[in-house]
Order: sequence, then structure tokens, then C-alpha cells
Amino acid sequence: MDNYIYRLEMKVRDYECDIQGVVNNANYQHYLEYARHEFLEQTGGSFSQLHTQGVDLMVSKITLEYKRPLRGGDRFVVCINAKRKGAKLIFLQDIYNLADGSLSLKGEVDIVCLRDGRLTRGEVFDEMFGMLTDKKES
Repeated sequence: MDNYIYRLEMKVRDYECDIQGVVNNANYQHYLEYARHEFLEQTGGSFSQLHTQGVDLMVSKITLEYKRPLRGGDRFVVCINAKRKGAKLIFLQDIYNLADGSLSLKGEVDIVCLRDGRLTRGEVFDEMFGMLTDKKES
């Protein structure tokens, strides 16, 4: 859990669980998205500010690997890394249960950037996350 650029601790709320007592699969996407929003705020930006400037960051693909379920009341951490791949910014996000350090979910979220409604080559990512995008992949 140490080699990440951002970490956000959270707690499972009871209403996020299904009848089996585990977190409903869709809620993991909420956790990942919330962590990305918080990360963006930490870098000095926000989705609403970007939108007013004509810049929209959009999810183009999500891959999730469920490993071990979280349950009501569990405390967990969403960890983030990111890299550039062509015009995309790829967020590599993992969720760990804080009680035992077990990996609950591995996620990969591909983000593209639209400027005034048109797909860009991702230059905005370099401006916003230069420290991440210095190591670009083709």
C-alpha cells in the first residue's frame, strides 16, 4: 500500500451492502470515482472549474477485478497511481481493507479529455498532472 501517489481512507456504510452483507459491486465504482475527485482537488482543480473552462474529463473504459469483498463497517483505503497512454490518462486504483491489508479490488480507469466538446490528444493531462505524465506510454 506504500507506492501510490494518493490514498483516501473511507468506511463502508450499511446501505452500500446487499442482502448478503457485502458491498454491492456498483458501489466500488463510486469509491474509485470519489477518490479521483478528491485527488483532483488535491492537485488544485475541480471538475466544475474545468467544465466552465470547456474542459471535460470523461471515463472511456473501466476494468474492475473483485478480489475480496468489503462488508458493512469495514474501513478501507483507495490508492491511486496514474500514467499516460497515448491520448488517455490511466488511473490504476486499488482498494485495500484496512483491518488486514487484504486487496479487495483492482481497478483501471481510462480517462479522455474533451475541450469544447472535441476529443483532445490529452495535453490537459500534462498541464494538470505533469508529475505523473512525464513517464508516458505509447
